[in-house]
Amino acid sequence: MQRRHFIAAASAGTAALALPAWAHHGWSSFDQNRPIYLEGTASKVRWANPHAELELELPADLKLPADLATRSLPAQSARVDGPALLKAAQLPTRKDPRWQIELAPLTRMNAWAVPEIKNGDRVALLGFTFAEEKGEPILRAEFVFVGGKAYGLRSSPA
Repeated sequence: MQRRHFIAAASAGTAALALPAWAHHGWSSFDQNRPIYLEGTASKVRWANPHAELELELPADLKLPADLATRSLPAQSARVDGPALLKAAQLPTRKDPRWQIELAPLTRMNAWAVPEIKNGDRVALLGFTFAEEKGEPILRAEFVFVGGKAYGLRSSPA
């Protein structure tokens, strides 16, 4: 009898551990044909694996920066057409005041030497959300702009 309880408890524990992985979003969930630009104030920063994340509080008057299409982007080891993404960037159509931002794993953030983002920091991002902006306001960042510098997040530095 005790063995059955142990097996049931072990199975439940394994299933509970798998839930975060099941809920994690892969690139295929995001519309990579429509780059979204967000800028705002970081809050609820979680600088930990499987990837860093934060909540971004957007200003009511969010606008695309005039220089966005001409910003210099770093080369990545993966093929990413950064200039084309910058030119195609647009603001989200939805008006959520807060977005959940998924950054890269810490090993990649460290490879780029991205400074650790803190609550209250001003952050700009270019990335992707779900097709037709359905679901939660989540952005998977392709590039992050912090302290006047751009960092690529898809892959390691070239």
